[in-house]
Amino acid sequence: MEEDYIKLIFGLKLKQIRTDKNLSLFGLSKLSGLSKSYLNEIENGKKYPKPDKIAILSEKLDVPYDRMVSLKLDKNLAPIGEILQSKILKEIPLELFGIKESNLIDIVANAPAKVNAFISTIIKIAQHYNFSRESFYLASVRSFQEANKNYFEDLEQSVLKFAKAYQIDLSQRITSKDLEDILTEEFGYSIEGNELSKYEALGNLRSVFVPKTKTLLLTNEIDEAQRTFIYAKELAYNFLEINERLYTFPWIKFDTFDQVLNNFYASYFAGALIIPNAKIKAQLNEIFEKDTFDTSLFLSALDAFNASPESFYQRLTNILPKGYNIENLFFLRFTHKAKSNKFHLKKELHLSHQHSPRANETNEHYCRRWVSLKLLKNISKSKNEHEFDLQISNYENDGAKYLVLSSVTKDPFKDNHYRSISVGLLINKQLQRKLNFLADPKIKNQDVGVTCERCAIKNCKVREVPAIILDKEARNKKIEKIVEELNTKFMS
Repeated sequence: MEEDYIKLIFGLKLKQIRTDKNLSLFGLSKLSGLSKSYLNEIENGKKYPKPDKIAILSEKLDVPYDRMVSLKLDKNLAPIGEILQSKILKEIPLELFGIKESNLIDIVANAPAKVNAFISTIIKIAQHYNFSRESFYLASVRSFQEANKNYFEDLEQSVLKFAKAYQIDLSQRITSKDLEDILTEEFGYSIEGNELSKYEALGNLRSVFVPKTKTLLLTNEIDEAQRTFIYAKELAYNFLEINERLYTFPWIKFDTFDQVLNNFYASYFAGALIIPNAKIKAQLNEIFEKDTFDTSLFLSALDAFNASPESFYQRLTNILPKGYNIENLFFLRFTHKAKSNKFHLKKELHLSHQHSPRANETNEHYCRRWVSLKLLKNISKSKNEHEFDLQISNYENDGAKYLVLSSVTKDPFKDNHYRSISVGLLINKQLQRKLNFLADPKIKNQDVGVTCERCAIKNCKVREVPAIILDKEARNKKIEKIVEELNTKFMS
């Protein structure tokens, strides 16, 4: 647990106890013999007292020592503890409101009586941005991934231990049959492959696990890669001895944060088992060493594993930061319905910082020059099962360029629906040293924006709407300049 969080929680608790006993800081200083400035730093989350000082406070305030050091907050402060611990403040666009996260924490530390108002404010912001409880949980997991550069050595090692224990050759393609035998013989699973397909209302639900009888129910619409991934996740829950878990895939609802985090652990384990670290790195080395980008080599690497393109691209976000020190990257998943003009960003991950292509919750139009959106348009007009392309996206407004690789496939559970999976790598000196093919003239360079409403590109043939937000900002700047000139003119 982060040191800053522990300091802040202790400070909040001390201030609450002091104010409940109608003591001023001056009064607590006289009572305890500790200086007023020292107590003030504790309450503001800047210092954590040594055990002997905690013992003094415990005695003088008549509060058990264990209660003083416990991270559990009293009822009226518990919500803020959950928010601070989940790092959700990093996911809410506070900067749009001119608010700094540090300011919010100071408000909490200095005015515990106003915590309810603070919580209400956070809830209103969350509602404005369509944040559900599940959204908070998922945002917290994303923060956890980002803090660890989306690489978890303990899970990687667990996969190696699992493979050794069950004699799985990670250099070979992993099949569902390999994993099914372990589930049934070692962990006593019963697998029913046709049950879920009988219920139309279940939609795209792929599996349900019934823990009492260890029965795994599957829909018969899943393909080999999906079946293998489901089996691998079930093995993860068992091998890692995870009890607090979700029982459907995809999830229907989350009851606790632990379920969300454990779902991530199981998914990571599954990806690392099906797409082993050593094997994918060997293939990436071959791709990166070439002076030109070899599309067939990349597609061969993708096909080498019994995994969907989404699993492969997600695995890249594990391998690239740790194995190649490529940390500035993003992952996006878009969905699109044929003949529709709408594109929905359903999943994203940003490592190192918030990169330019990101979710927008204000109904703006994503840039149609993105390779992921162009491929979605292309595949919806063709009969191809999979399409791949890459481009260098130049964000002039941000002064940043990204190498973006994207794959598009049909949605197996929805007619006329498609999904694109993309990984973008920030082009800097580090990336140029790692990828020899970056100078390949055959890779298309494309000027792009984030949304049409904020894009300055002139004469864009695929623009959906004018740059109304950009125009408004320009008008406001012009007005500000004239007002400044008027102030100067009439100052004397």
